[in-house]
Amino acid sequence: MDPQNKPQRPDGNPRKFKFNFTWIYMIIAVGLLAFYFLGREDAPRVREIDNQQFNNLVVQKDVDKVLYVKKDEKVYVFLKKESIDKKSDYSDFRKSLDGPHFFLAESDLPSFKEELDKTIDREIARRANDSLQQRMKELPDTAATRLSNLPLEMDLLKEQFREEYEIPIGQDTSKAWGSELLMWLFPLLMLVFFIVFFSRAMRGGGGGGVFNIGKSKAQVYDGKTTQSVSFKDVAGLEGAKEEIEEIVDFLKHPKRYTVLGGKIPKGALLVGPPGTGKTLLAKAVAGEAKVPFFSLSGSDFVEMFVGVGASRVRDLFKTAKEKAPCIIFIDEIDAIGRARGRNAISGANDERENTLNQLLTEMDGFSTNAGVIILAATNRADILDRALLRAGRFDRQIHIELPNLNERKGIFEVHVRKLKLAADVDLEFFAKQTPGFSGADIANVCNEAALVAARKDKKAIDKADFLSAIDRIIGGLEKRSSIISPEEKRVIAFHESGHASVSWLLEHASPLVKVTIVPRGKALGAAWYLPEERQITTYEQMFDELCALVGGRAAEEVTFGQVSTGALNDLERVTKMAYAMVAYYGLNKTIGNLSYYDSTGQQEYAFQRPYSEKTAEEIDRQVRELVESAYAKAKEILTENQDKLNTLAHLLIEREVIFSEDLEKIYGKRRGHQPESIAEVIEENDSKPENPEQDARE
Repeated sequence: MDPQNKPQRPDGNPRKFKFNFTWIYMIIAVGLLAFYFLGREDAPRVREIDNQQFNNLVVQKDVDKVLYVKKDEKVYVFLKKESIDKKSDYSDFRKSLDGPHFFLAESDLPSFKEELDKTIDREIARRANDSLQQRMKELPDTAATRLSNLPLEMDLLKEQFREEYEIPIGQDTSKAWGSELLMWLFPLLMLVFFIVFFSRAMRGGGGGGVFNIGKSKAQVYDGKTTQSVSFKDVAGLEGAKEEIEEIVDFLKHPKRYTVLGGKIPKGALLVGPPGTGKTLLAKAVAGEAKVPFFSLSGSDFVEMFVGVGASRVRDLFKTAKEKAPCIIFIDEIDAIGRARGRNAISGANDERENTLNQLLTEMDGFSTNAGVIILAATNRADILDRALLRAGRFDRQIHIELPNLNERKGIFEVHVRKLKLAADVDLEFFAKQTPGFSGADIANVCNEAALVAARKDKKAIDKADFLSAIDRIIGGLEKRSSIISPEEKRVIAFHESGHASVSWLLEHASPLVKVTIVPRGKALGAAWYLPEERQITTYEQMFDELCALVGGRAAEEVTFGQVSTGALNDLERVTKMAYAMVAYYGLNKTIGNLSYYDSTGQQEYAFQRPYSEKTAEEIDRQVRELVESAYAKAKEILTENQDKLNTLAHLLIEREVIFSEDLEKIYGKRRGHQPESIAEVIEENDSKPENPEQDARE
């Protein structure tokens, strides 16, 4: 092999060949299996025949001799050489004239001899009778002569023919001591092989056999292992990074903190929605820390075998103590950290609870874990066991929320480093157009924008590509090939125009950015809004959002006098929001300042719900009244502006896509915050030539 083509390790050095003694065991086992099974098979040139076929061979005088082998309980048939040479049926045997050529299963030699003698006697009698009949035709026609010579002639003919059918019968009564011995020794040898193999695996020399199932599956990152992610690759999350950097700094410079008598927190729990960068932050810790970093998932502890999870926890902390100071990172810790006592089968041995108990003991038990810091990540902190969250185990809970405007801009800057951008790309503009996006969503936007530009054979990624990517992620892929009748298209246009009109005319509703009646994903129409980023929300703001959500159905009733099933998603969101206003946020005067929301998820003081049936009926009544009042207000707004609604709907039917500028021309300037202009970006992109070089030449 060319030295340059040798397999490389992650550090760039060529892999070294390592001999494993287990290979010898495997070769021996395969050899024994092959000898045991293949060695007992008959030679492929010997054919099996039945009794009738053997009788035919005897009658044809092709059999030279037979050999009875007692150990096989078979009769081997040897053919005459002259028969093999003369008959074409035996041409396959011309390379092996010595034989045996056929065999038939026979367990009793005397019975075989008896049947063979009967066959020979019948054939001799037949031939003798035929020969005698032929001779009698040649003698004078004297009845007395025939009768006097018939018995004697018959006996003479039989003796004459018997010599032709004489078949020597041999017998082999020897026993196959080798095969018999192998039949007894083979299972014993295989048993010894497995005992030796598993014994080596138990001692750790087997490379991870079944007895190593209790070993930890953590990946270890140390100074020799390259980790490309650093804190520079983590945009936003300033508060979280500050706390994490403090832990990393303590491991690098412990005396700075211990000189004052302080102690570093034993554990930190990263809590936040999916895609906000919890695992990425842990990867940055692995890249920044100059200490061993153990990374694994909560599901790595879970196995079908009893006691495996607890064993892996013990092995993990044992290894970590040996390499202290170090960091242990457990991703998705809710897989093993759920609150105990919720097993559906009462009294059952819950393997997950056993694993959690062992984890609690190792984190803050009787033994000390000096220098071992635990990081964990989850998006379900409400279901974790309270003993896991107490001080001394996870001293800090670092909340990682969805990024704000400035943080989204920083995340865009991180993910566009390797992209070829056009000069018109404004990352702050995209940050404003993506409220509620997580870091993973923004990474997806950047990648999708690159794919969109590549499909259009562009040299760089421009604004329109990013906007197309945002639209696709929010609403799905456009389905212009969908067959929609003109009447359905008209209903969809008025439905979306109703949403746009109500949201534009209400001060606290989210303003429209873009609306289309081109099907996207499962939706027949889609609208994009730019919600105001705020930490608290008032009753008026939520009520205006309800009105905007039911504006589509209200527009259908105002225009056509009937409603359709197109408002399913709107009604679902309206119902959830209304119940939250009444039962959670205390925004209903009848229910009062009560909240039936359990942020902990424990529900210790209630079996199902913390209110009576009468209160439940009242909540349903108040929710229904709230939604109906929002619907009535939306109808009132659309009835007062029905002419403008018709104008907007017909414009939408004509263009299929409209922007906030079109609403401003029809309804006037909106009260409240204005959305960013997207129509100008689209118009600028449409005005650009598809191929600038070709346009310049023309």
